[in-house]
Amino acid sequence: MRLGDLAPDQHPSATTEITGITADSRAVLPGMIFAALKGARVDGTAFVADALAQGASAVLCADDASVSAPVVLRDGDPRRRLALIAAALAGRQPRTIVAVTGTAGKTSVAEFTRQIFAASGYKAVSIGTLGVRGSVDVPGGLTTPDPVALHTRLAEIAAAGVERVAMEASSHGIDQRRLDGVVLAAAGFTNIGRDHLDYHADLEAYLAAKLRLFSELLPDGAPTVVDPDTPGGDRVLAVAKKPQTVGRDGDLIRLHRARAVPGGSVLDLECSAGRFEVTLPLIGGFQVENALVAAGLAIVSGMGEEAALGAISALAGAPGRLELIGRASGAPVFVDYAHKPEAITAALAAVRPSVKGRLIVVIGAGGDRDHGKRPLMGEAATRSADVVIVTDDNPRSEDPATIRAAILAAAPGATEIGDRGEAISTAVAMLRDGDALVVAGKGHEEGQTVAGVVQPFSDRSAVLAALAAL
Repeated sequence: MRLGDLAPDQHPSATTEITGITADSRAVLPGMIFAALKGARVDGTAFVADALAQGASAVLCADDASVSAPVVLRDGDPRRRLALIAAALAGRQPRTIVAVTGTAGKTSVAEFTRQIFAASGYKAVSIGTLGVRGSVDVPGGLTTPDPVALHTRLAEIAAAGVERVAMEASSHGIDQRRLDGVVLAAAGFTNIGRDHLDYHADLEAYLAAKLRLFSELLPDGAPTVVDPDTPGGDRVLAVAKKPQTVGRDGDLIRLHRARAVPGGSVLDLECSAGRFEVTLPLIGGFQVENALVAAGLAIVSGMGEEAALGAISALAGAPGRLELIGRASGAPVFVDYAHKPEAITAALAAVRPSVKGRLIVVIGAGGDRDHGKRPLMGEAATRSADVVIVTDDNPRSEDPATIRAAILAAAPGATEIGDRGEAISTAVAMLRDGDALVVAGKGHEEGQTVAGVVQPFSDRSAVLAALAAL
């Protein structure tokens, strides 16, 4: 593709052939555009000379950047321009792409939407924390990949015949323009809670980043699926161009009643096609909410209502999302990705109705992240569980004991066991018939970052080992 086609507003060297674009000077190949972006830790303009030496044909930078190169593309929003150029170079995208954002539930909604699409025979994938799953499988990475990787992947899965995509949209990804250039058919919202305040200035900035999905990235006429009663739902409705509501006050899908049964919920649902009773084979009110948003996304992007609602009965939970790993003395052991106060509360509330004895939880908090949520996590665990064990999550570069102390300060009566494997085995050994255990925090993750080094560790494997030891 010629440079003039990618930046017609600047008419730079219109006949120059462009082979790609990257923000990593080490990845520059001859004919590429180097995006010299200023990040939180590194200023890409410092590597312009290196990029040019490796054959970069042009440099993309901010309007006010001090850059000298034969061809310079200046832009008031260079991250957005990077994404748009990446989309243009990649070319093809799957026919129908939907995105979902929110503090908790993104992975489950993306996975459920993919499963509902697949139930009608579509070749479908989900993209997010777990990687690419479905008709094409690629192991996990970032919740929202960088724009070059994302658009390359979309082109690849389109070439593989994938027709439907459900993707997670993180606040970082939206704010950093990683989704710009993705042609969205619809978008969904789960909820808003406290998270990522190490990146966003405050909760309002965090919510504003998510709202950009609906106000700017979603095309005119493309629907937004939201439960009006969910935290933050009113703010989404205020900016949505074509709101479609689900839940107890939903217009697209109305939930008349959710009745808990062993292993799930029986849902009394109504839509324009009629009234249906379906059984969701997953426990927890939050999973009901996730399933309705997923079904709503499938419906507004062209799937039949009866088929979409019927597919709810066959939904399988996403790995590490309140996943039942096994039982000890008859007591179930769940692994959940909950690493926010609201998510801990939701996970424990989902398990509590089936507990006749003690509800035990193992929690920790990540290092180099929002310090303010640590005592809130301790409060949430102590309020909802009978036994709380505080351990390490991903300390990263921080002192693990300092992180645990912040949680313990708001968790009177909690037990401190720093070693995560030992904490899990201790909790499993405590179980008696009628109890239940939730190991919260890492979910599907296969590593633990300690002192900046990623060490192999899996909550699921640790639980299985503890069960085997019994």
